[in-house]
Amino acid sequence: MVSPAAATASPTAAASHKVAAQGGVLEGVNPSHYDMKNPIILFIIQAGIIILFCRALHYPLSKLRQPRVIAEVIGGILLGPSVMGRIPGFTAAIFPPPAMPNLNLVANLGLTLFLFLVGLEVDLRFLVSNWKIALSVGLAGMALPFGLGCAIAAGLYNEFRHEPGTVPIDFGVYMLFIGVAMAITAFPVLCRILTELKLLMTPVGIIVLSAGVGNDVVGWILLALCVALVNAGTGLTALWVLLTCVGYVLFLVYAVRPVFIHVLRRSRALQDGPSQGIIALTLLIALASAFFTGIIGVHPIFGAFMAGLICPHEGGFAIKVTEKIEDLISALFLPLYFALSGLNTNLGLLDSGMTWAYVIGVCVVAFSAKFIGASAAARANGMLWRECFAIGSLMSCKGLVELIVLNIGLQAKILSTRTFTIFVVMALVTTFATTPLTSWLYPAWYQKKVDAWKRGEIDWDTGKPLADHEGAADMIQYDKLESQKIKRIMVYLRLDSMPTMLAFASIFGGEPQKHAAKRHPLIEQTSSLGKSTEQSEASEEVPKRPIEAYGLRLLSLTDRGSSVMQVSEMESYTAHDPVVNTFRTFGRLHNLAISGEVMVVPESSFADVLTSRASESDFLLLPWSETGGMSEQAIIEDKGTKNKLTAASYVSFVNSTFEQAMCTTAVLVNKNFGGSKNKKSKDEIHRLRRTYSNVSISSNRDKLTAPIADRSHHIFFPFFGGDDDRAALRLILQLAEDPELTATLVHFEVPDSFLEQVESSHITRSASKTGQTTTFTTTTNGREQDSAFFAALHASIPAELASRVVFENVHSSDPVKDVIARASIEVSQNPKNAGDLIVLGRNITRKKPQTSGDTGDEIRSSSSASTTLGLLAEKMWEAKLGASLLVVKAGHKD
Repeated sequence: MVSPAAATASPTAAASHKVAAQGGVLEGVNPSHYDMKNPIILFIIQAGIIILFCRALHYPLSKLRQPRVIAEVIGGILLGPSVMGRIPGFTAAIFPPPAMPNLNLVANLGLTLFLFLVGLEVDLRFLVSNWKIALSVGLAGMALPFGLGCAIAAGLYNEFRHEPGTVPIDFGVYMLFIGVAMAITAFPVLCRILTELKLLMTPVGIIVLSAGVGNDVVGWILLALCVALVNAGTGLTALWVLLTCVGYVLFLVYAVRPVFIHVLRRSRALQDGPSQGIIALTLLIALASAFFTGIIGVHPIFGAFMAGLICPHEGGFAIKVTEKIEDLISALFLPLYFALSGLNTNLGLLDSGMTWAYVIGVCVVAFSAKFIGASAAARANGMLWRECFAIGSLMSCKGLVELIVLNIGLQAKILSTRTFTIFVVMALVTTFATTPLTSWLYPAWYQKKVDAWKRGEIDWDTGKPLADHEGAADMIQYDKLESQKIKRIMVYLRLDSMPTMLAFASIFGGEPQKHAAKRHPLIEQTSSLGKSTEQSEASEEVPKRPIEAYGLRLLSLTDRGSSVMQVSEMESYTAHDPVVNTFRTFGRLHNLAISGEVMVVPESSFADVLTSRASESDFLLLPWSETGGMSEQAIIEDKGTKNKLTAASYVSFVNSTFEQAMCTTAVLVNKNFGGSKNKKSKDEIHRLRRTYSNVSISSNRDKLTAPIADRSHHIFFPFFGGDDDRAALRLILQLAEDPELTATLVHFEVPDSFLEQVESSHITRSASKTGQTTTFTTTTNGREQDSAFFAALHASIPAELASRVVFENVHSSDPVKDVIARASIEVSQNPKNAGDLIVLGRNITRKKPQTSGDTGDEIRSSSSASTTLGLLAEKMWEAKLGASLLVVKAGHKD
């Protein structure tokens, strides 16, 4: 029989073990309420708020060219007690103290993996190859800040050592920590800033990068020593920790690294890239290393950093590993960590004159000591003063590395919240000032002046050329055009346009030199008489100096760390890039002196880089995109690229290149140049085949493309006059030296209404400090000179060209219609050749032709092709004539 007491207790016990409500918000549960058994809900809220807040802040700050860490720390400060924490109930609801350990755990896991990425990013080859200047700049850039940091540590120690949240420590340990905080440099942020300022491969960038690598490694070692001293109970324990740490580093370098590289070679991860299993093994090494350094009394991030350092850079392995894991770390984990730094920052504690005095003192010491030390060391190595100042300002960047050091100091209770806030302000100020200060001290015009001076082209004091340059006046005799021939060309290499670019560049090589048939070396040795005869015959023929061709491939720089690592390894990319190597081999086989390079730059800087690199060339050749945009990705279907000229992003890029280029520039819009495209017929595309499927073993041997029997090209050029048409005419006559090329040159004499009396182009010299603008106009006198220019070339053309180049004069009252009609006749004469070409000068085609059917509909948006290539070029392409277009703009070098 059950007693009444037991009966009463049963419902109570049942009620206490009732299952929690599973309906969530549908049952009225507050999602922001922290549940220890289900912490994921509040964590998602916290992470979402932090990520959205930081991304929103980064957008305006990115316009000031600030790194993302600035936005993340400022976002944390705004979410913390300094701003939004003052809203009643905000901190208790979103960031309650019981929930912070979970957020802190995830953030520190991300920090550990991030330090592993930093170790991957550090390439000790920079330090080895530039050890002398890197050692001097790195030592001076650490010694002076460390010394002054130790001096100001005395005041900080006496003023703030008794504040809540700190533990009693010796002044020596405190001094060591403050010295490290002052001396360290933010290597990851530094790489990004150097890349955005286009300084990474300059002498300034190489020196800063080399010194930054050594600075970073020494800084982490000193920080590990400092943490070991804090965690050790006695000096003997600290010694054992230090010796264990040194032994572990040697174990990683001489035991783990060789075995790891052997595994990578056996699995072909160095050649083919890491598999999922190799990525798992690499992460296990990083976590195991972090675990070991954590249990011996050194912070886990030191072990992760060392694990990254031992990973090989051979075959781009470090870059490929970074690409696999960096997005999750950078997008989720790091914002949480640096936002936590902001949450721990309380600007309200800076509430006294003495505290603000230390804020100003810490900022001044941190910046000036780095600036003076690094600048003086650079000057001692023979750098120019502005270069020295740029190195000093870059080395003073603290960034996220400083914040990591400060957070470690806060967790170890070396720093109080007030002291932590002082140093966070210092980190923000020095990082924020780095980019604008460097841009001001080392501007682009000064870099160009230094480059020209070092090449011996200009006088340093006056800035004037050392040698007199020939004027740009047009020479009307053909034999005088020899001095104006293109001798150096630059080609923008794109994967989608390589066949067209190779076919066009080969024309500059001309006809290959004829050589006697080769003989076997053994037979050659037994026939010395024949050999001497051949040598005498060969010596009679004077070799022609080949055209110099420089190919530049541009890869887009993103905000990923792996993209920055690609910049630091551009030499390897240049040496092994298949596009550049294809250009090199093809050019050498076609009588061209070839060089090539790969550069990783922001997409917005493509035009700037191309025009600056082309400053030493006579001709810049751009392909029009085959993909419908800036991307080079392979085309699967042609549907999105039928009307190539509608690609707004590429139109803007080409327009910027035209406006900035100082040499003759041309854009080639391909239409089967170099041979027809492999197109499927409509019946073949939609035909249902039962003979084999996509997974069956099949053969494409029946889909052969026959060799091009007729390798000739035919050029049609309508000449109207102006600088661009003259440059195009000179280009055609040079190309016509190829015996496989014919040309029809037609001078269209048009009414005055067609040639509007307006400015044809405005060239702003970006390198000029005075903002000088040069204007070219078409006048009646200019038209007479154009006619004389065309007639004189016609009269003086050599006999070997007269059989392949035809000059004509035509009167036209409807130029656009007549040009298209004549072009349709010219380019259809030989449909089985290697492709025909219609050449247009850009200056006249930018005007508004008044045709008989003109109703004012010719106005286009600023992103249309008519405003970039010209309205005549757009009309010509829309006519579908079956020929490629080459639009030429004249250069205007001083």
